[in-house]
Amino acid sequence: MMKDYEFWFVVGSQFLYGPQVLETVASRAQEMTDKLNASGKLPCKLVYKVTAKTNQEIADVVREANYDKRCAGIITWCHTFSPSKMWINGFVDLQKPYCHFATQYNREIPNDEIDMDFMNLNQAAHGDREHGFIAARLRMPRKVIAGYWQDEDVQERLGSWMRAAVGVAFSKSLKVMRFGDNMREVAVTEGDKVEVQKKLGWQVNTWPVGKLVETMDAVTDAEIDALMDEYRASYDIATDNIEAIRYQAREEIAMKKMFDAEGCKAFSNTFQDLYGMRQLPGLASQHLMAQGYGYGGEGDWKVAAMTSILKAMSEGMTGGTAFMEDYTYHLVKGQEYSLGAHMLEVCPSVAAERPRIEVHPLGIGDREDPARLVFEGHPGKAIVVSLIDMGGRLRLICQDIEAVKPIMPMPNLPVARVMWKAMPDLTTGVECWITAGGAHHTVLSYDVTAEQMKDWARMMDIEFVHITKDTTVDSLEHDLFLSDLAWKLK
Repeated sequence: MMKDYEFWFVVGSQFLYGPQVLETVASRAQEMTDKLNASGKLPCKLVYKVTAKTNQEIADVVREANYDKRCAGIITWCHTFSPSKMWINGFVDLQKPYCHFATQYNREIPNDEIDMDFMNLNQAAHGDREHGFIAARLRMPRKVIAGYWQDEDVQERLGSWMRAAVGVAFSKSLKVMRFGDNMREVAVTEGDKVEVQKKLGWQVNTWPVGKLVETMDAVTDAEIDALMDEYRASYDIATDNIEAIRYQAREEIAMKKMFDAEGCKAFSNTFQDLYGMRQLPGLASQHLMAQGYGYGGEGDWKVAAMTSILKAMSEGMTGGTAFMEDYTYHLVKGQEYSLGAHMLEVCPSVAAERPRIEVHPLGIGDREDPARLVFEGHPGKAIVVSLIDMGGRLRLICQDIEAVKPIMPMPNLPVARVMWKAMPDLTTGVECWITAGGAHHTVLSYDVTAEQMKDWARMMDIEFVHITKDTTVDSLEHDLFLSDLAWKLK
């Protein structure tokens, strides 16, 4: 998917310095573009579009960017001084993510060569300040990245922002397929679908379970055999109940057919609406998530959508991203951990070792014993993310965590699980999460960063809350109070 998007490099200048300077600026902009693309640090192609010198040029390139499906955002830089009033019309109309790249062509000041001609050509130090003012004046959501363009850390930050912007493009066209409604009486999984489509672009709709069953009935043995071969190639089969696995394959094939027919990249279901189905989809949902689809249990369409978005943002990375739920705590002093799991559906992308397909009873849903993947998550730094509807606005909550190898084997727990230390510590982290209103369902990702989620939230114009190693309950309550006031004024 990353290859489907590109970012436009728009360089600011003016006619004041003559044609030779403009030619040099254009040549250097193309050189920088080529070298940045060759660096291997950018997930998407950077395209040098124009050295903009007039209001009309800027307005034209913005208009083009707005309507070009491949363009996921624009990156600007002012090689020379670029009077910012000529950017107003374009910026007012801009509908794509925007990054201000505050850099300069040369790394060092050339002691023997520097003269006023050099100074007039290499004016990014104050050109970017003039450029930055107008974005601040217009209250534009933006990312400012400063540093030398050939430094790896700067290139990595630019690439990281690109991933967040791709998440925006993906979100704007996202379709979510719901099988059944939410689990009855649950509050946090509810939400305003109209507002969400207006704000985030998501098209969230329901398909009858009967349609899924009808599609399942049409799945052939040959299709199931082919998927069983995929299962054997990816997972260890640790059960004699092959028929249960084949039924999960039937469910997966049918769901994927429906997703592909409608262009859906995320889905939800509920154990309370399985009419005509013999098993709750377990292995089926897990293997679909491994292919990049987002999932939400108990009808939680918000976490389903967010799972697919984070998977899109982390394409090509290997840490893994999964639907998750805080299930139970280990509260021994000095050994406080959260155990994350779900009754079936955790994505195998986060597995430490090759997952096993097992069949066990499921105490809810009143159906046959479902096949599912069982594994432990791998250690590493990660985040958990929750999108909630606060009534009138959306809030994105992100918490830093440290996943660990589970401290005990738990041989009788027949589900995938991840154990982690919550930041700043378990009890403070729990108090902060609850204070902010975070849901029990989350997206866990080893690949996507808190900075990327903050960038995504800023581009989407929604509230962002970050629980870090330094967060206290008092500081969070203060920030939430101010945020509540600010958002009510918007």
